[in-house]
Amino acid sequence: MRTLRWCALLVALVLAAGSTIAQTLKDSIYDPGPLKPIDSTLKVKTGQPAPDFTLRSVAGERVRLKDFRGKKNVVISFVPAAFTPVCSDQWPGYNLARPLFESHDAVLLGITVDNIPTLFAWTRQMGTELWFPVLSDFWPHGAVAGKYGVLRTDGVSERALFFVDKKGVLREIIVSDINRRPDLELIARALDKLGK
Repeated sequence: MRTLRWCALLVALVLAAGSTIAQTLKDSIYDPGPLKPIDSTLKVKTGQPAPDFTLRSVAGERVRLKDFRGKKNVVISFVPAAFTPVCSDQWPGYNLARPLFESHDAVLLGITVDNIPTLFAWTRQMGTELWFPVLSDFWPHGAVAGKYGVLRTDGVSERALFFVDKKGVLREIIVSDINRRPDLELIARALDKLGK
């Protein structure tokens, strides 16, 4: 019950922040219009080890999934593309939800198939610094999204979340309609499954 109340408060805050962020980025946003909701086939399933990866972050660091094993739960957030409406709303909303992730001893890793210069410009125009690493799956193009089975036929990733426990095992997978931000209540429930 406490998680649901917390979630309701966060949803209200995310929605309020989302409208401000969307207004700030308005002139830079490319709207592709409605897209096929899901256009890929998962290659992983819950109970399996999460495929390892090493990707470069906007901050210039190399982030490796395996480095969190035994230390932190991990939530991997794939979004399709920088400078698009839903993506530009989703990730800044996670700034408000940061306490939810931290209360579950979880780190968030944001991944897109965009290159580092594009991600750098996009995250700077959001008007708020993201608390989590933003990682580029640009080259080889979409290799990590491909490993997980969320690379779409048009070359962008699905809007997907993978919840990995401290042992490196996938505990929950949420692939959302690409046209909509994932429901924060679903994220809270998936975090509950990870434990602390």
